[in-house]
Amino acid sequence: MSTAVDLVVLSAGAAKGLVEALAGPFRDETGTDIAGTFGAVGTIREQFLDASACDVLILTAAMLDALAGTGHVVRETIAPLGQVLTGVAVRAGDAHPPIADRASLRKCFADASALYCPDTLKATAGIHFVKVLDTLGLWPEVAPRLREHPSGAIAMRALAGDRAPGLVGCTQVTEILYTPGVELVGVLPEEFRLATTYSIAIASRSAQPALARRFAKLLTSPQQADLRKRGGFVTAG
Repeated sequence: MSTAVDLVVLSAGAAKGLVEALAGPFRDETGTDIAGTFGAVGTIREQFLDASACDVLILTAAMLDALAGTGHVVRETIAPLGQVLTGVAVRAGDAHPPIADRASLRKCFADASALYCPDTLKATAGIHFVKVLDTLGLWPEVAPRLREHPSGAIAMRALAGDRAPGLVGCTQVTEILYTPGVELVGVLPEEFRLATTYSIAIASRSAQPALARRFAKLLTSPQQADLRKRGGFVTAG
């Protein structure tokens, strides 16, 4: 249960691994725990706008820019974490299907016994995945095999726990990398590439703005560049 001194972080699921990796060092330095909530960007944005307590907000750069325009976050505190690509996953130990081009990607999805993905209405990767399936002409065929979950992290945990053969997942690379029991096959081919820039900002109504700024600085600092890279964030450019 959250205490009065916890720093409240509402975050896109893509940044869950990064936030949790730095929560311990932040607590050691400040004595403050992180109370993190993670999910699809649309869900997190709705929760934030529903007046949920929040100190630090991590969403897509476009979403934070819009929220700064309405005064919900402090514009000058917006800072990029990096870009996250969307990738294909399989259960750990399963064969990695070829996905390097349109034909092989189509075969990968067509042959899958089930396709695990995040929310197809509120999650960045879920929305994109449906577009990819539709572009490949697979949507009517594979729609009954879709295993949709509230976030990519939850979808990957479900994939890891499913014992059926021939399973495939599609979500953001970060969520694949930090989930035990699944492996990254690779990112979507260039034709279907989705690179989403995530940023961090301080909520205008933060109860602990100084601590919030300190945590945001920690996440975006050059000293954590390797951690961000290993977690699936690449430099925006």
